[in-house]
Amino acid sequence: QVQLMESGGGLVQAGGSLRLSCAASGRILSITAMGWYRQAPGKQRELVATITSGGSTNVADSVKGRFTISRDNAKNTVYLQMNSLKPEDTAVYFCHADLIRTTTGGRWADYWGQGTQVTVSS
Repeated sequence: QVQLMESGGGLVQAGGSLRLSCAASGRILSITAMGWYRQAPGKQRELVATITSGGSTNVADSVKGRFTISRDNAKNTVYLQMNSLKPEDTAVYFCHADLIRTTTGGRWADYWGQGTQVTVSS
């Protein structure tokens, strides 16, 4: 069994910063693209940013210039540095992995973490 465990969410004032982390565990061999999505109350889940195993990134226009995605392949961890936060960034942030391969031959596709709450007060 594999797990994606998010951390780093919380309450912050507008203009502040948070850093989210998502660590994959479970005899991981490799992970293809990883990313962050978010879902605000009453809204659909939306892409925030993704990063390939090679480091190529895709960032939503709404957060471009404020959020930075990065990953440490050796630690099977993806990060989201969020600066200049706005109240509209308030949402549950979910970690996602396109495909996880394990050393035991397992394949886990379209895998999601449980989410971490980010609340930005005005």
